Amino acid sequence: MAVIDLNADLGESFGSFSIGRDADLIPLLTSANVACGFHGGDPRTMDRTVRRCREAGVAVGAHPSFPDLVGFGRRVLDVSADEAETDVLYQVAALAGFCRRHGLAMQHVKPHGALYNQANRSPDLARATAAGIAAFDAGLLLVCQPGTELARAGAAAGLAIAHEGFVDRAYNPDGTLVSRAVEGSVYHDAERAAEQALRMVTEGQVVALDGTVVDVQVDTLCVHGDNPEAVRFVGLLRERLAAAGVAVRPLHEVVAARR
Repeated sequence: MAVIDLNADLGESFGSFSIGRDADLIPLLTSANVACGFHGGDPRTMDRTVRRCREAGVAVGAHPSFPDLVGFGRRVLDVSADEAETDVLYQVAALAGFCRRHGLAMQHVKPHGALYNQANRSPDLARATAAGIAAFDAGLLLVCQPGTELARAGAAAGLAIAHEGFVDRAYNPDGTLVSRAVEGSVYHDAERAAEQALRMVTEGQVVALDGTVVDVQVDTLCVHGDNPEAVRFVGLLRERLAAAGVAVRPLHEVVAARR
């Protein structure tokens, strides 16, 4: 039987600013990427999100980013390797404190936004990101796209790699994500998103924005929590996965089964 993890980026509200429908989304997931304060989130939001995940039986991971609260972590910042490594370590360790408070073992780390996309392409940033994670706990899973600099750097740092596919984002022919500046890069049609996700899981393929068929390997599927359609997307996707005989399991179980 095929198995897949479902993850979403959560805990991105901060102060009086509310982002996403976390309370509705959490029960539909098996893993959650929790913002650590640099692009979204604050200590109260982190604490509340981890508690909700524990109550729902959802595995928790850190979602570190560039220090870019104004740009929601979607702007590429010119940081040194030392800055990137220590910023990632700082954020992972911060979330780990809340996991410890609520009796949860942190499962994974998934970089956010521009840090994720830039580390996919930049060997130096990829190595720094992986080093920051490994410095805290080399037993954590690194969530990233297959075949990227980040995947290679994570493996070299001794991290287990979990391959990610995106439900609500368009792909380039090289398997990377289409820039959000491009029209059509973010999906708002639940049927289209579910079809893309199901094909990745059952056929190992995704159709790029230009029609190119790209081979992909996925252990987990992501829906962005700030997407207004996120709850509807995940609800429909779970129905389609069940109909196709695909089991939904936490990421550590999926990766263990692949090994």
